[in-house]
Amino acid sequence: MADEPFDLDSHRGMAAQKATDIRRALTEVETHAQELREHRAAVEDHLLSAPAASWPEAAAKARYVLKLYAAGLPPEDSRHRDLVAAVLEDFARLTEQR
Repeated sequence: MADEPFDLDSHRGMAAQKATDIRRALTEVETHAQELREHRAAVEDHLLSAPAASWPEAAAKARYVLKLYAAGLPPEDSRHRDLVAAVLEDFARLTEQR
């Protein structure tokens, strides 16, 4: 056991600063997540507002839905990921030909 007292205040200061930094980062992440949800809702409202007027517009809507689907796939589901990628490539190829 040491005879000299150990300064705990300096450690508490660092811990408090880290806690403050974490709270600020979490607040920023939550703000960005909320903005993303609002932006996504606006895009989806726009996509739902009117039927597609052409095949490229329909493909754009389908691309959006397929990307949402693919984002929810587990990493080990390579078969479905490959299928989504192939369909997206088809859309890109077919819309370029028009």
